[in-house]
Amino acid sequence: MTKPLDPQMFDPACPSSVTPIRIGDKWTAMIVICLEDGPRRFSEFLVPLHHVTPKVLTETLRALERDGMVTRTAYPEIPPRVEYELTPLGRSLLDLVDACRTWGDKHLSQLIEARDAYWQRVDSGH
Repeated sequence: MTKPLDPQMFDPACPSSVTPIRIGDKWTAMIVICLEDGPRRFSEFLVPLHHVTPKVLTETLRALERDGMVTRTAYPEIPPRVEYELTPLGRSLLDLVDACRTWGDKHLSQLIEARDAYWQRVDSGH
């Protein structure tokens, strides 16, 4: 028998509650990859991330800026120009993203098999 879960196990002061990368947050890792080679403008992200809405992209960039992963620089030009760039803290995420990509390369077929088996069970009502 497993012991009961502690109701205080996810203390708001716990570092895990403030981590900037969450499993399933697909846009953060992709944005970090887009910024690997240097600053980018908002419209540049929309080329490889064509499935993200501008609202979600804005929210994700703001969260990355809030967490100190990205800097946002607005230039006083007409038309206005804004660039986003990884901070040293943000650059430290590249190793983590690379590890996730390596894991994905190694285990993608198993993941797809597990999902297919799940949907077959769900669809058949078992």
